Amino acid sequence: MMQEKIKELMDLRVQARSGGGAKRIDTQHAKGKFTARERIEMLLDEGSFEEFDMFVTHRCTDFGLEEQSYLSDGVVTGYGTIDGRLVYVFSQDFTIFGGSLSETYAQKICKVMEKAMKVGAPIIGINDSGGARIQEGVKSLGGYADIFQKNILASGLVPQISAIFGPCAGGAVYSPALTDFTIMTKGTSYMFVTGPKVVKTVTGEVVTDEELGGAMVHGAKSGVTHFVADDEKEGILLIRKILSYIPQNNLEDPPMVPCSDPINRLEDHLNSIIPDSPNKPYDVKDVIHAVTDEHEFLEIGRHYAPNIVIGFARFNGMSVGIVANQPNYLAGVLDINSSRKAARFVRFCDAFNIPIVTFVDVPGFLPGTAQEYGGIIIHGAKLLFAYGEATVPKVTVILRKAYGGAYDVMSSKHLRGDINYAWPTAEIAVMGPRGAIEVLFAKELAKIENAEERAKWLAEKEEEYKKKFATPYNAAKYGYIDDVIEPRNTRFRVIRALQSLATKKEVNPPKKHSNIPL
Repeated sequence: MMQEKIKELMDLRVQARSGGGAKRIDTQHAKGKFTARERIEMLLDEGSFEEFDMFVTHRCTDFGLEEQSYLSDGVVTGYGTIDGRLVYVFSQDFTIFGGSLSETYAQKICKVMEKAMKVGAPIIGINDSGGARIQEGVKSLGGYADIFQKNILASGLVPQISAIFGPCAGGAVYSPALTDFTIMTKGTSYMFVTGPKVVKTVTGEVVTDEELGGAMVHGAKSGVTHFVADDEKEGILLIRKILSYIPQNNLEDPPMVPCSDPINRLEDHLNSIIPDSPNKPYDVKDVIHAVTDEHEFLEIGRHYAPNIVIGFARFNGMSVGIVANQPNYLAGVLDINSSRKAARFVRFCDAFNIPIVTFVDVPGFLPGTAQEYGGIIIHGAKLLFAYGEATVPKVTVILRKAYGGAYDVMSSKHLRGDINYAWPTAEIAVMGPRGAIEVLFAKELAKIENAEERAKWLAEKEEEYKKKFATPYNAAKYGYIDDVIEPRNTRFRVIRALQSLATKKEVNPPKKHSNIPL
C-alpha cells in the first residue's frame, strides 16, 4: 500500500516537472529560451532548491478551463541558496498557458515573497509570461495587485531582483518596475504596458515588439532595465554577481570577501590622467578600475544616461556603491536621466547599508528648454535628496570640475558627506572661469574693442580667477574638503576613510516617511 502511495507521489512529481509537455518545452528551447525549472537549476547552488506548491492547480471553470489543468499552474516557486546564501525564487513557466497569471499562480508568488520578508532573504523573480489569464478576469488582475503590494512592502527590507526572459506585458510590467534591479535578454525578452496591436489601434503607429519594448530600448532609452544580457545564461550569472555585493536584508551589512590586493597599491598613471585642458575628456571608468579591488567594477545601467556611471565594487573586501560623473559623455553634465539614475542607486545603497564612494567631475546641470520643460529642477532634486537623506558612510573624491549647484548635489560636505577629498586638479567654484569673468567684468569687457586685446585680457583674468577660486585649496580653507590628495594614492585614502567610518551611526529625524520630489 505504502509503495503504491509513493509511486503515485513520484508520478505526480514527474508530471509537474514536465510543465506543459514535451512539445511546448521543445518550442521554448527552439526560441533560445530555457524552461522555468532549468532557469532555477542554473541560478541556484546545485541540489539546494526546495520547491513549494508543486501540486497547485487553477480553480477556474469558465471557457473550458475546467478541462485543462496542469500541476504547478504556470509558476515554479521555492527557495535555495546562491553561494551558500538563502534566496527565495519564483520562475514563470511559459509552457503552461503561456505563463499567464491566475489567482492561484499569484498566491504562490505572494507566499514565497512573504516567507522571504519573514526570514530576511532576497527575492528573485524570473518573468516569462503572456500576462493576465483572461479566463479568470478580475481574479487575475487582483492577483497582480496582491504581488505589487508585496513588492512595495519588501522594498528596502530585502533585495528584489527581476529577470525578464520572455514577454512581460500589461500589468505584469509593474512588479519588475517595483524591484531593485531588472535584467533583460537581447532578442528574447520585451516589456510594454500596451502591445503593438493596441498601439496601432489607438495611435496608428506601426511598431514591433522589439522596437516597442526590447532589451536595448529599455536598457538605453527608458532606463527601465539595468542590465542587458546577451542570453539567459549571462543574465543568471549577473543575478549571482549582483547578490555577491549586497546583504541579505536591511539589518545586515554587505558581505566581506578576502582581499589580497594591497591597500597601499599606487597607481602612478592617475597622476597624469587628467588632461591639461579642462575641456578635454577622459574616461572616469579608468579611475574606478585603477583603485578598486582587483580592478573590478560591476557597472549598472551602462547603456542609459552614460554621463553618470554607477555600480558596485570592493575596497579591501568591503562592498561599496560607486557614483561617478563621466567626462567622456556630455562632459559629465547632470541632466534629467542621469539624476534619476544615480538617485535611485544612492537610495538602494542607503537602504541596504552599502557605503557610497563618489567621484566628481561635473561642469553643472545641462541647460536648455528641453531640460527645463522636462523638470530638471525636480529630477536634480531627487539626487540632491538621495544624498542628503543617506546615512551610510559617504566618501567623495573631486577629480576635476565641481561647478555651481552640481557641486552641492554630488555628495558634498554640506549634504553630510563624511570624508571629502580632492585631487590637486580639482576646480571648485560657482561657475567656470570664462563664464565668471564675463559676468564679473562685463562693463570692463564692453570697453575693450580690439579683439586681440580682449582675448589677452580675458586669458589673464581667467588665470587670476583659477588661482584664486577654481582650486581645491579655497574649499579646503573652509573645511569643505578634508584633504587634497595625490591621485596615485587614492585607493589607500579611500580604504582608510571607509575603515574609519565602519562604525558610523547617523539617524534621520523620526517620521512616517519622507516626501521625495517625484
